[in-house]
Amino acid sequence: MSELVVADKLGRWYGQVVGLSELSLTIEGGVTGLVGPNGAGKSTFLKLIAGEIKPSRGSLRVLGHRPFANRAYFEHVGFVPQQEAIYESMTGFEVVEFLMRLHGFGASEAQRRADAALDRAGLGEARHRKTAGYSKGMRQRTKLAQAIAHEPQLIVADEPLNGLDPVGRADILRLFAEIGAQGVHVIVSSHVLHEIESLTPNIVLIHRGRLFAQGAVSDIRRLLSRHPRRVEIRAREPRRLAAALIGIEHVTSVKLAPSDGSLSVETSEIEPFFTELTSIAARERVGITAVESPDASLEAVFDYLVG
Repeated sequence: MSELVVADKLGRWYGQVVGLSELSLTIEGGVTGLVGPNGAGKSTFLKLIAGEIKPSRGSLRVLGHRPFANRAYFEHVGFVPQQEAIYESMTGFEVVEFLMRLHGFGASEAQRRADAALDRAGLGEARHRKTAGYSKGMRQRTKLAQAIAHEPQLIVADEPLNGLDPVGRADILRLFAEIGAQGVHVIVSSHVLHEIESLTPNIVLIHRGRLFAQGAVSDIRRLLSRHPRRVEIRAREPRRLAAALIGIEHVTSVKLAPSDGSLSVETSEIEPFFTELTSIAARERVGITAVESPDASLEAVFDYLVG
């Protein structure tokens, strides 16, 4: 697969505030999730990819183009900004139609594309109401519609799940998956890490304006081999179970919660731990009722990496 995004020592700052610092990475294409805490530099990076702002230093190429102020490039990218800026005197349909006219489509084609995109984004009959009365979720759908209406090669979406209810989130994620399956590249940022994980295994983690980790979630998880793995256990005899677990060599800590009798166990060797836990459960008859390893999720991977 050809290189979609190539950043080399990319930097962007706003006066004394650093948005990105020495960011170097390559994104191969397909559907990619961009994750990081508030202030990590996600929005700055996406604005640079969308061509909204110019790098302060370094270089950036997307689809073989330098994005900033590049009219030819803008034909190939659709941007869903995080900001709520929208023409409130217009209906949702009029917003998308107007932007399609700016893209150079004739009146009838702009109307057709606006209707089709709003259908895909799931806005419904609300498209004919003024956007001033839209909920946050309806505004998100309108912004998504304008980004896909001209059928770009790349969709860049900054926190597109914000303001959507669970059904809306599922709809938008389904749409991104559908778009990706059609060969369109998608870069999506979000704080809803488990939902990004359900959309794509390809993750870019940035923190404090720098690349922290990149790759498949499973590959990133392997970076944590030096960290203990946490296992949560519930049992009818938690104290007896805790005493047995403390004796295992690779168990680094056992914490008992007196309120509900649950155990939080950290181990440096997760697979042998589960094997020995089975033996202990059979031998000690402690009545284990639940076992969960919460740090297998992307949320926990991120917490470990930035913690």
